[in-house]
Amino acid sequence: MPASTPSPDSPVISVSAASIVVADWGTSSFRLWALGADSAIVAHTQKDCGMGQLQPADFENTLEAALQEMGAGPQLPVVICGMAGSAQGWVEAPYVDLPASTAALAAQAVRVKTAQRPVYIIPGICQSPEIAADVIRGEETLLLGLSLLETIDGLVCLPGTHSKWARVRGQVIEAFHTAMTGEVYALLSSSSTLSHFMNHPITDLSENAAFRSAVAEALAAPEKILQALFSVRAIPLLATDAAERDMPARLSGLLIGLEIAGQNPPRSSQVTLVANGHLADAYQSAFDVAGIDYHTFDAEALACAGLFEMARQIMPDVFSKPESEQI
Repeated sequence: MPASTPSPDSPVISVSAASIVVADWGTSSFRLWALGADSAIVAHTQKDCGMGQLQPADFENTLEAALQEMGAGPQLPVVICGMAGSAQGWVEAPYVDLPASTAALAAQAVRVKTAQRPVYIIPGICQSPEIAADVIRGEETLLLGLSLLETIDGLVCLPGTHSKWARVRGQVIEAFHTAMTGEVYALLSSSSTLSHFMNHPITDLSENAAFRSAVAEALAAPEKILQALFSVRAIPLLATDAAERDMPARLSGLLIGLEIAGQNPPRSSQVTLVANGHLADAYQSAFDVAGIDYHTFDAEALACAGLFEMARQIMPDVFSKPESEQI
């Protein structure tokens, strides 16, 4: 278990104190953290060069450029999670079947052939069609990071373009489901008849009446969601200009409410929410409307915790070396 809880807001120390670099390489973004032997963050950076913008031959040079900018030494090893391990990424890291643990994922990590340093990619996890066909790539590391820092026995919600709901017991991921909430919102707000009423930015959703009302509506009658969605077009046509300003929040509330209704979490249980920023605000507000107890964790801190533990299991010798030999 990590010796301390890493935080993205930790003071930046000299990268020479780092034992490992860990990275979350997604479709649209690339985040790196240099961690010390005690898991403390000593440097971090984020780049807009996600997997979706790169060809396989571009990954190593992109990684090395980011590491050079951070001041990371040429021998510092790297452990990566996320879409860099997909079939369209750098090198495919095949899915691991459920139930999944840190040890199972670390054992199936893929070593990438690179010119300078050891680089490993963490596999995603999959759920068989006999249960409900589904896949995760990237979020498994956050879930396992959470399980290292907290005793978990229940549902965990990770909002996003594709929201993940997972059942975690101890340090094992037992089951999960994906909801395309963020992607459906993007499609409806940009490529449907609702797009004409999506011109006003969504403000703080924590106390937004239109958002909270839409969440309650979707929770009460999820089977009527298609009718409710069309109301996002009808309401501003028949009401005042002020009503149009509420439609982005209403659409968001309907979709998040539908997502929560589909999971049907027991009212007596606590949901663990892994989110930051506006997504944390939105889901906390929706859980309040639904009467669901929740506990919120910072997503970046969990990514660091999960990746650090993976690195310790993949390369135990790195963490047994004297500090002077780790860079």
